[in-house]
Amino acid sequence: MKRDGRLLRVMAVAAAGGVLLLGAWVALTAALVGSTLEPATRHAVGGALAPAVPLAVMTFLAFVGVVVALAQVVYRRWIAAPARLLEQAQVLTTSDVQRELTSDGGADVQGLARTINELVRQREQLRSDVAAQVALASRSVEQERSRLAALMSELTQSVVVCNLDGRVLLYNNRARVQFRALSAAPQVAAGAELIGLGRSIYTVFDRKLVAHALESVQQRLARGALNPTAQFVTTTRAGQLLRVQMAPVRAVGGDGGADDGDTALAGFVLMLDNITRDFEQESARDRLLHGLTEGSRASLANLQAAVEMLDYDDLDAATRERFLAVIRDEAQAMSRRLQQVAEQSTAGLATRWPLEEMLGADLVAAAQRRLEALDGLRVAASEVDASLWLEVESFSLLQALAYLAGRLRDEYEIKLVQLRLQPADNARAHLDLLWTGQAMSTETVMTWETDAMRLGAETSPLTVRDVVQRHGGEFWFERERVRHAAFFRFLLPLAREGGELAASAFVRSESRPEYYDFDLFALSESNRALDDRKLSELTYTVFDTETTGLEPSAGDEIIQIGATRLVNGKLLRGESFDQLVDPKRPIPAAGIPIHGITPEMVAGQPAIDTVLPAFHAYAHDTVLVAHNAAFDMRFLQLKEELTGCRFDQPVLDTLLLSAVVHPNQESHRLEAIAERFDVTVIGRHTALGDAMVTAEIFLKLIPLLAEKGIHTLGDARRAAQETYYARLKY
Repeated sequence: MKRDGRLLRVMAVAAAGGVLLLGAWVALTAALVGSTLEPATRHAVGGALAPAVPLAVMTFLAFVGVVVALAQVVYRRWIAAPARLLEQAQVLTTSDVQRELTSDGGADVQGLARTINELVRQREQLRSDVAAQVALASRSVEQERSRLAALMSELTQSVVVCNLDGRVLLYNNRARVQFRALSAAPQVAAGAELIGLGRSIYTVFDRKLVAHALESVQQRLARGALNPTAQFVTTTRAGQLLRVQMAPVRAVGGDGGADDGDTALAGFVLMLDNITRDFEQESARDRLLHGLTEGSRASLANLQAAVEMLDYDDLDAATRERFLAVIRDEAQAMSRRLQQVAEQSTAGLATRWPLEEMLGADLVAAAQRRLEALDGLRVAASEVDASLWLEVESFSLLQALAYLAGRLRDEYEIKLVQLRLQPADNARAHLDLLWTGQAMSTETVMTWETDAMRLGAETSPLTVRDVVQRHGGEFWFERERVRHAAFFRFLLPLAREGGELAASAFVRSESRPEYYDFDLFALSESNRALDDRKLSELTYTVFDTETTGLEPSAGDEIIQIGATRLVNGKLLRGESFDQLVDPKRPIPAAGIPIHGITPEMVAGQPAIDTVLPAFHAYAHDTVLVAHNAAFDMRFLQLKEELTGCRFDQPVLDTLLLSAVVHPNQESHRLEAIAERFDVTVIGRHTALGDAMVTAEIFLKLIPLLAEKGIHTLGDARRAAQETYYARLKY
């Protein structure tokens, strides 16, 4: 844009100079001709020409207009068109963008565009050939990476791998779920501010505690231990109790120095267990035993004293009765305490059985397959809530369902049964085995419940009641008289982290490869200021906001914040931040068709004073990137006093950077830049959708900036401030 304005000024000066020279020539010629005429003749000529002066002026102005129009045509066709073609060609040569170049210049420029397109096609063909050869040669490496990704994804223990600076370079799905449970952030955004590639583990754990454990591991390595580990227990900011086991990641090839030998470390592995519930249960048992001990001690003392008094023969009847009453009361109190301990102990044993977290729809599907294997029985599934996650021991539960269905078939000739799964409350769900036909007595149901389960030649030592007790649930028989149906109902526990598990299932299918980046082993904290660091080395938070209007200073509010992260030159789609915000004010109807957010969607959502601290933690220790960042940053700055969150990190604007690398392009709107870079726009005018597009654009801008000698953050910020668009204020 700067060069574009300079060329326009040069052409305007040239056109003005030409017109002035022409006017001067006409005036000089008229003066010379007039000087050769007699005064009377000159006066007569002047009088004759005076009425034509306005026409001459108009003709002169028309001539000036024609000159300016011709100058613009010349500029667009022979100056701007080659410059725009050059910028488009630079995009193709410095990125993987594939698109046809077009030009509105002259025949030579259009021919050059066709030649460039042909060269690009030849280059892409060569690239495809090379990529095919590389893929063939590296197939075994990719298989190993895929196996690692699958293994880490399916581990039931939370695993986080860090480099020596505490930067996360690998984590699995279970760790993602674990950190969501530790987060105090609202709803969808929960956990996004705690876990992520390149993030510091010290946002969760105390740096000194981790350093102490790492020092212990290094000491054991120095003493010759083959597999040294260290353990510690810590409390998170959300009040969760974690047990952490640390193991070393040894450096390869002497990375730690020539004298380090086998003790050199490249990082460490953390295996996490949330022991909050176990600790609470153990504390409750301790309190129960303590109460039993102390209560029994007092009761035994009272009993002993009463018995000793009854040994006296001279006690009157009333006194003897009082001591006997003491004995009865204390015996009953001891009996109640023992009963309470027994009940809680039984409940603890039932829930201590290993249960697995399982999607309810998967359990129903497995039960349907198991029951359909029984001869002469058809099975249907109806009213199954696909969003429920259960905590079950599926093998014994399927045995119980098959046992009950088999007895219905054998003893009541039931040919069709149905499975139904619905929520009961916030902690439990109903699993029903439903049939139509003859009902049974309560005595028969109790017999089936307590008999050992037998199905064909298979016999299990368990009963249906045992299975129910394993789940800490309930079981009963019920009739539906309106439908002439009956059903067995199992009351089963819901998984404690159902929502997170559902989210992790989605992430596993979409983004598993983004969960590790071993290139981060090579990165370490730099003492250089951020402005001196290369753009390719930095970690970015690319964000966007949707708002009620375009005037932040006039009361408009944020209604959605979306963000994603760029680490080590990679877009981490799975580590996104997406949260609706209740603006506490009406949403103008004119804006709803643009962003698609209705008042009903934000009703009940957290307010900005809750969402902004979570986003602040998510963006901590990163460089902010946005398109037309001045607009979004103004909304954040106006909430500093309310939330106490100050976004003081560096900010880059893709609008300004586009103007830096492509000063001759006519538009720097997000859609126009995306079209130039062949970036697919999905979810336009949604905060997360725009943030994703902006992130892809920024990744393609980095090599173009390098072509112009802009390598560091400081270079990019200074170049952006020199553009025309940097003057925009909100």
